[in-house]
Amino acid sequence: MTGLRLGPLLRYVDQDTATVWVEAAAPCEAEVHCEGTTAGGSARTWQVAGHHYALITVVGLEPGTETPYSVTLDGEQVWPLPGSPHPRSVIRTLPPPEDPPSRTQPFRMAFGSCRWAARPADARHDPVGPDALDALAQQALAGGERPDILLLLGDQVYADATSERVRERLGRRRDLSKPPWDQVADFEEYTELYYESWLDPEVRWLLSTVPSCMIFDDHDVIDDWNTSETWQREVRGTTWWRERVVGGLTSYWVHQHLGNLSPAELAEDPLYATVRAAGQGGGDGAGPLREFAERADRDPTAARWSYRRDFGRVRLLMVDTRAGRVLAEDKRRMVDDEEMDWLHEQALDDGPGAVDHLVIGSSLPWLLPPAVHGVEAWNSALCAGARGARWIRFSEKLRQRADLEHWAAFPRSFQALTELIEQVATDQEAPASVSVLSGDVHHAYVTEPEFDDLKVAGGGPVSRVVQLTCSPMHNSIPAIMRSGFRFGWSRPGRWLGRALARHGRAEEPQLTWRRTAGPWFGNQIMTLTLHGRAADYTLDQARPATSAPDGTPRAGLERVLSSRLSAPGPQRSTAP
Repeated sequence: MTGLRLGPLLRYVDQDTATVWVEAAAPCEAEVHCEGTTAGGSARTWQVAGHHYALITVVGLEPGTETPYSVTLDGEQVWPLPGSPHPRSVIRTLPPPEDPPSRTQPFRMAFGSCRWAARPADARHDPVGPDALDALAQQALAGGERPDILLLLGDQVYADATSERVRERLGRRRDLSKPPWDQVADFEEYTELYYESWLDPEVRWLLSTVPSCMIFDDHDVIDDWNTSETWQREVRGTTWWRERVVGGLTSYWVHQHLGNLSPAELAEDPLYATVRAAGQGGGDGAGPLREFAERADRDPTAARWSYRRDFGRVRLLMVDTRAGRVLAEDKRRMVDDEEMDWLHEQALDDGPGAVDHLVIGSSLPWLLPPAVHGVEAWNSALCAGARGARWIRFSEKLRQRADLEHWAAFPRSFQALTELIEQVATDQEAPASVSVLSGDVHHAYVTEPEFDDLKVAGGGPVSRVVQLTCSPMHNSIPAIMRSGFRFGWSRPGRWLGRALARHGRAEEPQLTWRRTAGPWFGNQIMTLTLHGRAADYTLDQARPATSAPDGTPRAGLERVLSSRLSAPGPQRSTAP
């Protein structure tokens, strides 16, 4: 019997179709069977570096239904696991597109980032506290609220911070006293990170029954990934980087990126066809996939990792803020011009009034505390030579040590994203809300921009624009950084940010923004709930709760914020 090594992960879901991702122990036919219906699907596994994967397209589902499913490999059932205490995994489809808002249910998007999956041998003494994703799974298993989609906004795995268990496995392959030491080196070692992250029993069940959208951030490859042209030149000069970045991009493509795409997009993807053909014919798809990863690392325009997903009248645009950067100081961009044009096209596709809510997913915050924004704009200007050559070396060192590489550190891209959001929000038939969801900064906060011309002709309604930032799901932040972020929102912090920006001769941003809630520190997850043209958001923090029969603590979620985006203008948040 062929075993199930990883998965199933429920990835894409629409009104009548879904995709389910699995890794098997050997070549086989993978099938999804939907209980009580004729819906289902099958796919032959394909091979990458000796691992066997399948992405099964499930067809024939009914809109607006919840259907239990099972997985077989070569006809033998492998999911649900024998004796599993968990409920059946289900596929919950979107309602029919013609349903009026009064008949549809709220659509819940849970999101967060930065999940270091490693846990100590004694789970009662986790140095970074309870895992918020595990707590969400515990809540769903107990019959509590379950999201309709899970958005994982970066750092799903930590290639540069391995656990003791993973280090033991790496040490069996190579000498850890040599570069890249106890960090992962290649595709095979990346698979160990995904096993550690996705085989947690409760998280595994959650990912099998809640669809997910994912995007990478720096730790999925390495801390400070693509911070600057200098950083890139230095790391490319090492002996170990080529295998590391190829392993990072190929493993991301296999484990995360493919599931972000619709079946129609997969059918038109030439790389997917090539890898499947090579891997199903007794060969291995690692060759063409490596060539693609090397091209993507050399040339940001060679791959598009950003993508669009529509959930009825809710549109998600997930933005790649890492691999697609233009790093030359005189052309510095978070995303290149072609990618920004694509974002404009997707945001405005189908004309005015096409969506009730536009959601932009970015691993990195668009709007930072004003002091931090000012520091990053100042640093970027100095690195570009605004104050002469003597400042450049100092500023580059500061940029790398302090992680000064958010949207604010790419002024042209910051302005381009701002203009896109303002264009959408001020249209005559603007969506009810434009929400930017982000993570990375190891705390949570809510901020709202104040556009000077955020109005339409005749004074009609415009979109409510908000940035919701939530991280980490399972990590920590030094006390000094907590103090720094709090200071960043203060009046002296705003003054310092403006003063530094003026010293660097950086252009002032064309908008102001204010913090409306937060900051909160701890392991946490946010949920954006959209119903008709109404929008609500909540923040839940992970807390130690009950204990399993063996005494292992189980995490629970505690609500610390609940607020509504009902109309443009000031909105006070409430915490129960």
